[in-house]
Amino acid sequence: MKTLQNLKDLKDVESIWMLTREYRGIAGAGGVKDVSRELAESLVRAGYKVSVIMPRYGFVKPEESGFKTLGPQFEVDANYTHEERRERVGFWHQNLEGVNIIFVEARRFSEKMGVYTYTGAEEAFDSTHKKGEGHLDYFAMNILLQKAALDYAIFTGTRPDVFHCQDGHTSVLPAMMREIEGFRHYFMRSSALLTIHNAGLGYHQDVADLLFAMAMTGLPRSIIYGAVLNGAFDPFLAGATYAPINTVSENYARELQETELDALTGWLGHALKDRGIFIEGITNGINPDEFSPNNPEKLGLPAAFDPARGDLAGKAICRKELIIRLLFAEIGETQMYGSIDYNPSQPLITVVSRFSEQKGLDILDQALEGLLAKDKKIQVVILGNGSMDIENHLTSLAEHPAYKERLAVLIGYDPGLANLIYAAGDFFVIPSRYEPCGLTDFMAQLMGNLPIVHTTGGLVKVRDGFNGFSYKDHTPNALVQSVSRALKTYRDSPDTIKEMQVNAVHNIYNNYTWDKVREKYIKLYRKAMEVNKEVIRSLASFTTSQK
Repeated sequence: MKTLQNLKDLKDVESIWMLTREYRGIAGAGGVKDVSRELAESLVRAGYKVSVIMPRYGFVKPEESGFKTLGPQFEVDANYTHEERRERVGFWHQNLEGVNIIFVEARRFSEKMGVYTYTGAEEAFDSTHKKGEGHLDYFAMNILLQKAALDYAIFTGTRPDVFHCQDGHTSVLPAMMREIEGFRHYFMRSSALLTIHNAGLGYHQDVADLLFAMAMTGLPRSIIYGAVLNGAFDPFLAGATYAPINTVSENYARELQETELDALTGWLGHALKDRGIFIEGITNGINPDEFSPNNPEKLGLPAAFDPARGDLAGKAICRKELIIRLLFAEIGETQMYGSIDYNPSQPLITVVSRFSEQKGLDILDQALEGLLAKDKKIQVVILGNGSMDIENHLTSLAEHPAYKERLAVLIGYDPGLANLIYAAGDFFVIPSRYEPCGLTDFMAQLMGNLPIVHTTGGLVKVRDGFNGFSYKDHTPNALVQSVSRALKTYRDSPDTIKEMQVNAVHNIYNNYTWDKVREKYIKLYRKAMEVNKEVIRSLASFTTSQK
């Protein structure tokens, strides 16, 4: 009877608890930070109760932002394979833009000075913690966060309608919620949704030591061994058995389950498909006003402009400001190689990216010589860092006498400088090998900088000739041809370029604001609750049959 009563008590979604390792304005390393914050705030605007639960890293100073320690404090089981252990956790609270932000305080988190990787200061303190390398205890960090969230609900006598688990760092929670005895009773009326932000190898947060995974999570052996992919316990496989799963664009979802690109994930998509699990796709949104050059002070730009109206006078001022800053090396902590001169009549090609094969910077690296040799007038500015091989080749190319004043490579990252590059550029190159969604194309478009993209994943939202340029083959030659086509349009048909700039901005406001994308997530939250109702119905039937 109690199970039947639980079924009657189920309601529409009202409260969402979002588990994440990133949140913009607090701690971030990639696109997860933007989705976590923008979706949370959009849900609040729609009347939902939203809490975000994340670690309190060592570089986060909660007192300075008005956070309060309101309790509770308790110990969480965190066993190693041959050692029974517990770790003490506490909590910080603050309401930001209507979102209840909850930091989990634990020594394992507070000793970390980077979100996912060690910093130079940590390496100086402990030589085994190499700068730029992932945390050695990443799996223990992830499980501690998830267990702390579940225990917090029990200690405070609360429970959400839906746990929204962002990426592999939080994807074991649905399995623990359903398979660990104390949790499965308390959270009978709670559901979960998993979101894959990047399914590439190295992003699963998997662990090869299965006995350690079993000890740390507390999950039964059958669950651990049933979620093995390529010899390792995979959080996505574990969680997706108990909750709907989506990724951050419709096309990336299709690629994972219908194409050979899934090889880049270790065949995660096909493993889920073989189990009858379908990956939904929801293309990330953006808050366009956050990146609108109509508000130049917000972005640190010297002048306002409006690509949606064809008003680009301020864009020319931004380009001049960029050249001046590069000329006088006013580039923050970044290092510059090469240079460009002020030549406003010629197109400026821009790149802001992590230097990696996933982002296709190796392809751009190979294409650049051909581009610069083929067109003696173009100028290129590149900002980013990453692979030393790519960095070294790009910087040596920038310093080649043949490309003097035509190529500037800036190693590092500075948000103000990045905004200026977005605003100054005419074309923004995104040659990604694969791209779950991509937000830089949105940011560039909002500043009148037309993207040139490899057609993959979420980048299919750039439609060739409508709001940018695209190419199919992931090769240097295909990239060169696409850039050449864009340059020809720029010179021969400037009105076409202006029309594409207008299209790009309108398309974002019409289809990709978070207030529009939010509705698709709400449908998935409801789906998660319907899945849970089916589980409860099954339990009710089983209980009745036993009488």
